[in-house]
Amino acid sequence: MLKATIKGNVPSKSNCYKIIKLGKFYSLGKTKALTDYEKIFYIQLDKSLKGAEVGLFNFEIDVYYSSMRPDLDNSFKIILDCLQKTKTILNDNKCMSIVAKKHVDKDNPRCEFIIYPI
Repeated sequence: MLKATIKGNVPSKSNCYKIIKLGKFYSLGKTKALTDYEKIFYIQLDKSLKGAEVGLFNFEIDVYYSSMRPDLDNSFKIILDCLQKTKTILNDNKCMSIVAKKHVDKDNPRCEFIIYPI
């Protein structure tokens, strides 16, 4: 079992990309909100979790937002992407189940999650 708490508002994945021009071509680029959150995530994630390279796993997450506005599903997608980038998990497609709960905590937005390797 791997457990962590990351403080800060989790941005919504659906609002975290913008169209950017690369020469003659267009692509999707990350917004500042997403890159800032990724930095916060990497700093706060316990060193013992980085590089754990968990294969198949079950995932439980409680997301505490500062308001009711954000969508829950977009947030855990961001968290799973961050966990993959830190090599805590091998790939988010190895997730076999997700239990997600939404809460409101105006003073202390955060996410708390547990990874259960299978």
